Amino acid sequence: MIEFRQVSKQYGSRGDSAGGSAALSEVSLSIETGELVYLSGPSGAGKSTLLKMIAAMERPSSGTISVNGQDIGRLGASGIPYLRRKLGLMFQPADLLNDRSVLANVMLPLLVTGASRADADKRARAALARVGLEDKAPAAPLALSGGEQQRVAIARAIVNRPQIILADEPTANLDRGTADKVMDALRAFHEAGVTCLIATHDESILQGARRVIRLEKGRVVSGAELSIGTGLAGAMS
Repeated sequence: MIEFRQVSKQYGSRGDSAGGSAALSEVSLSIETGELVYLSGPSGAGKSTLLKMIAAMERPSSGTISVNGQDIGRLGASGIPYLRRKLGLMFQPADLLNDRSVLANVMLPLLVTGASRADADKRARAALARVGLEDKAPAAPLALSGGEQQRVAIARAIVNRPQIILADEPTANLDRGTADKVMDALRAFHEAGVTCLIATHDESILQGARRVIRLEKGRVVSGAELSIGTGLAGAMS
């Protein structure tokens, strides 16, 4: 589903020693359909950059990135919206629109891709129900707790029925109970066969994880090997 081959991302034009910086260096990894994979590492390790490159929000300086067989580095501007329709994106902060209701926030990805308002309303309510927030549909985002806002962001991310969910620190600044609810929601989509890649520095989340890819200073230091026997590899076929 996702493959990086010797991918580097360089900011600046002259390299580290002369004022540039490498966000990623020669990263190679593969993620199968239906896997739940965690990205770990300290702040600045390159986790966010890696996720953004999958969504074509950042482009590689060298190497190739493939998503479901499509070379992201060669994807033109007209193709990016079609790529992102297959992705559920959660980045920090949640970036909910405060001038409209929770329901309207979740409907938005459907409306911009041409869904009718009636269909968008139905699917948005179903997505909110999946994360336990159907009763919050008419509320304003600012009336919600931080954990509820994160769950709204999950609903917005999955309302398009994505093949892949990319989540960047989805439990940041949440208490343990609220963080557990957010992670339970994400794991539920994985159990339904959605490929999930979650960046986190929360060691309690990583305990018992089947696969963790650790980054340090832009390099993969462990976990890049293809995992075996996820039990979900055929779930999307």
